[in-house]
Amino acid sequence: MNSKLRYFLVFIVGFAIYFYIDAIFFSTIQKEIKLLTQSKAIGHIIAYAVTLIPLLITVSILHKNYRSILEKLGISKSLHIGIAFAFLSTLPMLIGYSIKFHLNKELSFETIIINTISSAFFEEIIYRAFLFGMLYRFTRLGFLPSVFLGSLLFGAAHLYQSTDINEIALIFLLTFFGSVLFAWIYSEWEFNLWTAIFLHCVMNLYWHIFDVDNNSLGGTYANIFRFSTIFLVVFGTIIFKRKMKVPFEITRKTWWMKSKKYG
Repeated sequence: MNSKLRYFLVFIVGFAIYFYIDAIFFSTIQKEIKLLTQSKAIGHIIAYAVTLIPLLITVSILHKNYRSILEKLGISKSLHIGIAFAFLSTLPMLIGYSIKFHLNKELSFETIIINTISSAFFEEIIYRAFLFGMLYRFTRLGFLPSVFLGSLLFGAAHLYQSTDINEIALIFLLTFFGSVLFAWIYSEWEFNLWTAIFLHCVMNLYWHIFDVDNNSLGGTYANIFRFSTIFLVVFGTIIFKRKMKVPFEITRKTWWMKSKKYG
């Protein structure tokens, strides 16, 4: 079998197995672990970790080396860069929300673990490192075709947040393009997944620490400060790379298809 065709088949089959296991067993695992530990957060983390196993096996098969899984996902990169990038980039949200909104007095430690740390870590592995990264980094597919599937599923995964059709449409668009942004960050920071993980985590954290909104859509002030952060993320990355004379990963040459010489 052609090696390129084999790669795509393994990718599709591996994700299909993960998707099936996640749909069937995630809630059950979470509930059973919660009963044992009396902690929904622990149940959430273990359910994610167990259902993620098919994706990790798929990465090892794709690259014929189980020892390189962390490197292929981008988790072996610098943790410190990810932390510094995220906390500096999200200052507009922290400052703005602290001025405009009250602290969320109903916030629990378990909610923080589930909706910020656990979700950000596992979602970035699934949607950015696997669905986007395995296609963009290791095939000739360019940025746009590589990012589409993961962003489509990422947007769909957040539709539970509302029952209003207009809100659902806006939530989908917001999370779809948010996924594209995280994929771009992942790419431009040398496929260091920690940049996307911590950015995702800290943005969610500020949203929950302050009483901003009950879904990811938000109101006028919430989005003014959120889009200020996005502006800082994008232009801060561009300015940093130009100052350091580091070539950009996503260019006109990598939008659709990469040449054989690329990379």
